[in-house]
Amino acid sequence: MNQPALSAFIWSVADLLRGDYKQSEYGKVILPFTVLRRLDCVLKKTKPAVLAEYKAKKAARVNPAPYLLRKSGQHFYNTSPLDLPRLLGAPDDIRENLAKYVQSFSPEVEDIFTRFDFFSQIDRLAKCNLLFLVTERFAQIDLHPDEVSNAQMGLIFEELIRKFAEASNETAGEHFTPREVIRLMVSLLFAEDEEELTNTSAVRTIYDPTAGTGGMLSVAGEYLEARNPRARLTMFGQELNDESYAICKADMLIKGQDIANIVPGNTLSDDGHPAKTFDYMLSNPPFGVEWKKIEREVRKEHEQEGYNGRFGPGLPRVSDGSLLFLLHLISKMRHADQGGCRFGIVLNGSPLFTGGAGSGESEIRRYVLENDLLEAIIALPTDMFYNTGISTYVWILSNRKDAARKGKVQLIDAGSFWQKMRKSLGSKRNELSDQHIADITALYRDFTEARLATVLDENGKETARQILLPGDAAPEAPTGGKVKAAPLSRIFKTQDFGYRTITVERPLRDEAGKVVLGQKGKQKGKPQPDSSLRDTENVPLAEDVEAYFKREVLPHAPDAWIDQGKTKVGYEIPFNRHFYVFEPPRPLAEIDADLAATSERIVAMLKGLRA
Repeated sequence: MNQPALSAFIWSVADLLRGDYKQSEYGKVILPFTVLRRLDCVLKKTKPAVLAEYKAKKAARVNPAPYLLRKSGQHFYNTSPLDLPRLLGAPDDIRENLAKYVQSFSPEVEDIFTRFDFFSQIDRLAKCNLLFLVTERFAQIDLHPDEVSNAQMGLIFEELIRKFAEASNETAGEHFTPREVIRLMVSLLFAEDEEELTNTSAVRTIYDPTAGTGGMLSVAGEYLEARNPRARLTMFGQELNDESYAICKADMLIKGQDIANIVPGNTLSDDGHPAKTFDYMLSNPPFGVEWKKIEREVRKEHEQEGYNGRFGPGLPRVSDGSLLFLLHLISKMRHADQGGCRFGIVLNGSPLFTGGAGSGESEIRRYVLENDLLEAIIALPTDMFYNTGISTYVWILSNRKDAARKGKVQLIDAGSFWQKMRKSLGSKRNELSDQHIADITALYRDFTEARLATVLDENGKETARQILLPGDAAPEAPTGGKVKAAPLSRIFKTQDFGYRTITVERPLRDEAGKVVLGQKGKQKGKPQPDSSLRDTENVPLAEDVEAYFKREVLPHAPDAWIDQGKTKVGYEIPFNRHFYVFEPPRPLAEIDADLAATSERIVAMLKGLRA
């Protein structure tokens, strides 16, 4: 059974629940039963050996746990002779037997079902006379990894969660990351380390502070294993949502990861991996979600620990906590003298420019750029995520930049790199192809500027496109058509994104028009500023402030001066401005001719109606 058919089969359980459960509650039953059946199938082959070992060790009064783990061949076991098919043999006792079966798992698995609040669902299903029917439905499918791979299982969970999210009408910030976006991020993350990771028995760590169901960690592991089976990628994560955490923990358990590395809780208010640093990190934090509930803890860390904590550079506005996750990841970077770190994070457009000089957002950007941590930002197409169609950007940060990248930032506009999906999934209508991922990764890996040439026919329809590297000639335009070239990859100095906000003052004048002078202290004899005429100017960091002031301000206001005490340094990354291409309007005569032709057609149509 393929993945879409299997997802549909599992979802068909909803037909049984309809009426007794609200649509938004289906996941409380379907998700834990799917996990249970997966674990059930994994342990099937070794169950006889485990039961025999359990009996022997109990008789010898020896702690059986380590022996059972060896016999099961997994990082978990179950000491009950039951499984889902056998539970069906005693319909009248299924409630008690199912509860005992789940409680017979090793402690790590018990915690998974506690997070699902599964025992409450067993009682509720029994009261509704649905427990046997639901158990019977799940007993019919084989979810052993030989039949359904870990990658397929991850897609199944994501498909189910997406449907539950739609049924619950979750906000745009509550979403998970499409697999092709994760593949792009992983490809970018490992791009410059490809040779090192594939030619040695490398041991690396990877961390996701917003792990969800573990999709990013799983794809990273699969990517590295496909290229070097000898490499070992140890996974760490933290997840706030109990159901997502339970799925992630179950997935890591089956893959043989140390599930103590996957912890529950709020990453920002309660760091589950204090003092740990990592080689690689990936994250897709919720977009535009306020952090008011944890404001007290975050502000306390900011004020008391400063740069010794995670939030020293500054705090963003309470309405959007995206940049808090960025700071959290920076604090988790392995030190450069220990090999350094590279990480990728998905953010919306707001962190690029929100907040003026001196604001929390600007100070965070300032810290990132002045410490030369930002390698690249890649703009993704819109309509890429399941619950939101907004513009998104992948930031790649590293404290081990190559010499060519030092002091520089690469911006890649991949907004046109998409193909239409055959079937939309929620707000997700577009996807990245393998070729798109390869092209974007190549631009990043080669650290080169580039243009995108789009060939249009006489009707304005795109017929071809070509990436133009420095020195490449643009393709020839077809007869009656044209070629449009636009920036695709650009490289800037870090200071190109900085500016000084200067406060321009003009003198206060009395009713006679004379300048009012100060009478006391340091202001004595000096012109007093008129607050109603006060203005500000943003001066690029690379430009001399006095030269800018003489050129741009004094010709228009000869009596103005700069209040030096109010000057602030700010940083913003106006991504779209750097890729804007001005297209001049058509000649007026051409527009007039089109209007005249349209008018003639309308007149002809009206005459035809009268006839």
